[in-house]
Amino acid sequence: MRARPEAALGRLTKRPEFLAAATGRRFHTERMSLQGLRRPERDGAAGLRVGFTVTKRVGHATERNRIRRRLRSAVAEAGLAFAAEPADIVVIGRRDALSAPYATLIEDLSRGLAAVTRPGAPGRGRGHGARPAREAAPERT
Repeated sequence: MRARPEAALGRLTKRPEFLAAATGRRFHTERMSLQGLRRPERDGAAGLRVGFTVTKRVGHATERNRIRRRLRSAVAEAGLAFAAEPADIVVIGRRDALSAPYATLIEDLSRGLAAVTRPGAPGRGRGHGARPAREAAPERT
């Protein structure tokens, strides 16, 4: 039996993990979108964990599965350079990933992984920063 190269990378399997990654940085191309969130160093699970999503809007099940397989293989190659990063990444496949050259997928993933795993504040966006508490409405008499 052949060893799988993506075995060095962890997997996101639970919905809360996907939702947490969605609050982090984002990187978009016409072939895919990446959402990533760095985990604290003290977290027990070290290394890069990756999850894949391809919606029904993209196509039939066979097309979605082929996109997912192509992206999983490309992440195994591009992600090895980032395997030690404590981050959770969600790769959202688009229809153009079906016909794109494999080298282009690897290049997009390398750029995207560098962008979303970059240390520092994630900047403005959904889910970041403290939202001021709403003041209580004055009572009517």
